[in-house]
Amino acid sequence: MSAIEHQGRPHGHGRSHAAHHAHHDRAHLDWVELAPLLTRQAETQSPLYAEAAAWLAVLAPAASVRRVLDIGSGPGVVTALLAEAFPEAEVVAVDASPELLALAQERADARGLGGRVSTLRAELPADFATLGTADLIWASHSLHHIGDQRAALASFADVLDPGGVIALAEGGLPARHLPWNAGVGRPGLEARIDAASADWFGEMRAALPGTKEEIDDWAGLLADAGLTPSGTRSFLSDLPAPLPDAVREQVVAYYERQRSGLAECLADDDRAALDRLLDPADPLSLHRRPDVFLLAARTVHTARRPA
Repeated sequence: MSAIEHQGRPHGHGRSHAAHHAHHDRAHLDWVELAPLLTRQAETQSPLYAEAAAWLAVLAPAASVRRVLDIGSGPGVVTALLAEAFPEAEVVAVDASPELLALAQERADARGLGGRVSTLRAELPADFATLGTADLIWASHSLHHIGDQRAALASFADVLDPGGVIALAEGGLPARHLPWNAGVGRPGLEARIDAASADWFGEMRAALPGTKEEIDDWAGLLADAGLTPSGTRSFLSDLPAPLPDAVREQVVAYYERQRSGLAECLADDDRAALDRLLDPADPLSLHRRPDVFLLAARTVHTARRPA
């Protein structure tokens, strides 16, 4: 399971793969190594996730929600937002990484939420039986790390209490940070990174245990799991140039991941362009140029278990 979103898979996908790893290890991501980047990404996009949580509090009225599961919680940025949106609920951060769960608990404690936030180490799909039941399940770009997504959704449906809601964050739009013609290499660099990322994602999916190919018809898959689709919305993260230093640092870190993880998938001139973008001495680098921005959209699909 992973944490919050990867920023590289064309959306199509969400945790877009800031998480690109070496070509020989497609399915095994080092979430501890990625924790700082995942945390910065989620913090930068906290307004987007807070808006999504507020929408969920309308679909599943906060006063009636007693237990929330954050599946693939990572360092717990969204876990804390869910605890704030559902003030009567116990919120459980669920992840396979004990190190990330420790960060999630630390974040909750620092925000005075520790009394209602707990952690659960679980490797899905093997550990579905350990989850208990919930009134709300939030699964943000974690389902696609399970080979048989259809079976996983059926298991999530069993976890939901009658009337409970699942919110599945899968898809949206790929993040953009630069103008189409950035003056470095050929125009359209980000689109070519997206294409390489799509190939990476497909190979990652193919390498998962028990993987089964499915059309990404999330409403249809949720309905097939016996749930009633209850709405889909996309939420925008729009941070125009000039970026605050902290966000610029996140963008630089994202491109560093892309350079190291996708190097063999990109043409020589695109690798050279990335090297220039990452060179602090280059006036057109991400470190120095004034036109760097952050624009992304995350899509949330919801469904309810019949009462």
